[in-house]
Amino acid sequence: MRYELLIFDFDGTLADSFPFFLEVFDTLADAHSFRRLERGNLETLRGYDLGQIMRHLGLPAWKLLPVARQFRSLMAQHIGRIQLFEGMREMLRALAAEGHVLAIVTSNSEDNVRAVLGEEARLFTHFKCGAALLGKRRKLRRVIADSGVARGQVLCVGDEVRDIEAAHAEGLDFGAVSWGYARPDVLQARAPKLLFSSVAEMAVLLRKR
Repeated sequence: MRYELLIFDFDGTLADSFPFFLEVFDTLADAHSFRRLERGNLETLRGYDLGQIMRHLGLPAWKLLPVARQFRSLMAQHIGRIQLFEGMREMLRALAAEGHVLAIVTSNSEDNVRAVLGEEARLFTHFKCGAALLGKRRKLRRVIADSGVARGQVLCVGDEVRDIEAAHAEGLDFGAVSWGYARPDVLQARAPKLLFSSVAEMAVLLRKR
């Protein structure tokens, strides 16, 4: 079956922003009074969902929005350091050329997303940015309504537990990437339709569908 609409997450899926996230994490922790990141415990944390991470860090839900805003602001100040994963530009061009409708749903800002995408931003028909960390479901629903594509022809692609939970809550297929924020085994346990081990593999599998 061919997926007519492909809805991509941004950070950790299209863009290699995890190293920058780790770099500024302690700045965010100090500014908002939650626990600093223990680098030796990183793989364990990559196995947690957002709620578990928040409890581990002592980060209350009401602080999520200001933390996300500061992270977006810090990224904007250093946007030239954030790059798409290798091979991603070529894959996006190929998918668009084959007639797939491309969309982005992300908690990052549209300005940051467009700056990193560069010329490839023109390939995307729908941008739903600035989503609350726990609010992606509503953004997905809006993209589908705007696109007019049937849900059975939609694939969401992302790298976090909250991404797959939002997609499944909307009855949408999900393709998990192995190179992002969450560990691949954690995403696999939540039964994605597809699991991509590399950008090259994703390019091949999506172009077949």
